[in-house]
Amino acid sequence: MSPLDGDLLRLLSHMPLLDRMEMAALSGWSGGGVYRAVSRLEDAGLIASVPHGTELIPPTRRFHLTAAGLRRLARAENAAPESGTGQALEGLLRDLPVSARWRRVLLERLDAVAVVYRIAAAISNTAFPVRFQWYRAMPMDAAVTLPGGGTIAIVRQGPTTDRTGFSKRLWRLTQGPQPGCILVLAPDEVRLRHSRRRLSRTPAEALFALEREAAAASPDAPVWRLRSVSAAVSLRAAIDRMDRRGALPTERPLTRGASLPPDIDEHGSGGDVPDYLLPALLRPAEKRALDLLYDWPWLARSDLAGLLGVSRPRVSQLTAALEGFGLVVRAPVSGRRLTLTDLGLAMLARRDRVAVGGARKRWSAAPLDAGDWRNVSGRRSRQLLRNIEHTAAVHGFIAALATQARDQGWEIDQLDPPIRASRYFRHFGGRRSVHPDAFGILRQGAAAWPFFLEWERRAVRPVTMAERLAPYLRYYSSHRATDDHGARPAVLVVFHEDLAATHFLRVALEEMVRTRTPLPLLVSHRGLLEREGPLGRAWLAPGEGFEPVRPINNDQTGEPRT
Repeated sequence: MSPLDGDLLRLLSHMPLLDRMEMAALSGWSGGGVYRAVSRLEDAGLIASVPHGTELIPPTRRFHLTAAGLRRLARAENAAPESGTGQALEGLLRDLPVSARWRRVLLERLDAVAVVYRIAAAISNTAFPVRFQWYRAMPMDAAVTLPGGGTIAIVRQGPTTDRTGFSKRLWRLTQGPQPGCILVLAPDEVRLRHSRRRLSRTPAEALFALEREAAAASPDAPVWRLRSVSAAVSLRAAIDRMDRRGALPTERPLTRGASLPPDIDEHGSGGDVPDYLLPALLRPAEKRALDLLYDWPWLARSDLAGLLGVSRPRVSQLTAALEGFGLVVRAPVSGRRLTLTDLGLAMLARRDRVAVGGARKRWSAAPLDAGDWRNVSGRRSRQLLRNIEHTAAVHGFIAALATQARDQGWEIDQLDPPIRASRYFRHFGGRRSVHPDAFGILRQGAAAWPFFLEWERRAVRPVTMAERLAPYLRYYSSHRATDDHGARPAVLVVFHEDLAATHFLRVALEEMVRTRTPLPLLVSHRGLLEREGPLGRAWLAPGEGFEPVRPINNDQTGEPRT
């Protein structure tokens, strides 16, 4: 076995499921040499691979040691031949992430694993060689040790991770040994800002980046935000300025499941595929559809097509594949709407290190009574289903907005369901909140347009209209609206009838004058929206009479109206 072959076997024993490009960066060998060595090792049966791809990571093959490869490595690493290869193999399975249990964990988290490996490869390109360590139950996902002893912890917040759970993870991170630097990956700008506030006082240096930017960035790309200022730096600059070695926690080795992993058969039919292999077999578009169905349960296929930006036949292909794997079900309610099964919820929860039981308790679509789809076990899923007309109206608005935004050249930066659209803040010493039906950000060049959506059905009297406005008046009277989003989001309020919309606008003007708090308010009704679309002349704005206007002044400046 050549030195290069031995290096790659050792590398894959510490970092299973690397692709060849990452192996080249982390091993220090040339790309051509790595590609040839991988072919030799694969032909010899010492390594095998699984396919993988996401929206962030292009399709590739990810490699792992086979049982034969582990035995070969154990023989090569056995410093005391008299002790036997068996004991050396047991040591590998106990101390390194190569056992059956570890492979299952990493395959379940494969989408997150791929992003973390891209970050590790970028670090290796700035400081070589590095040591890498995975964690199963610690607050950080992984850690990298630099040649001079500096330590970097990598923490990823997944799309399905709730704010409270991730805040606890960050708090636990500050209570243990402190690394020299913490890299936090966030799925969107709002949660990135929240993480910056939560880590404002940790003694470790902390850097924050959007996952989609960090996964594709070179070491010299300035995508990492500093904790205290809005400036962004490159990974190379951040590592060069590190002045603390820091410390990393130790995790107890596995006491169970430290056995040789079985061979992987990626060609089995949907019913024969192990659950943990699904992240490797699903295509990027199918994974995107799963994420959307998690955000927007009970979604019509036409709305899913609008959110994905694809045709209805293409949506039928995607959902058929997901139904074949048992991840999605079409419930016989209100036009056979789509939602995730318990298996689909579990797959996304394990990817993002979320408790599977908690996800099912909130979002399960399993009927409590056989055949009764109005009474499902998930608490929040049941609430959405029992108010299906309101749920469908919000879904339709968001899908129409996504379609029209693409047609007008706007990038859909963020679309959040109610569970993530809520905002909490302090007002005169008390804890307050707003709970919109959706939140989103559209972006076009340097112009960004954030918005809250309220699809209103019950506020038909002046008193109830004022009550609906009160939380927003409190929120916008503070600095938090800008701090949370970098700009003041528009507040879009939609009514079923035009008469209620005009009455609401009058009440809103009175309340804004009374409280001396201007709101970036836009009001519409269903008929006008269906005719003009969410980005058309479908909105009534305070101070502009009753002539409908566009929510964004893109006819003249391309800038948001707010």
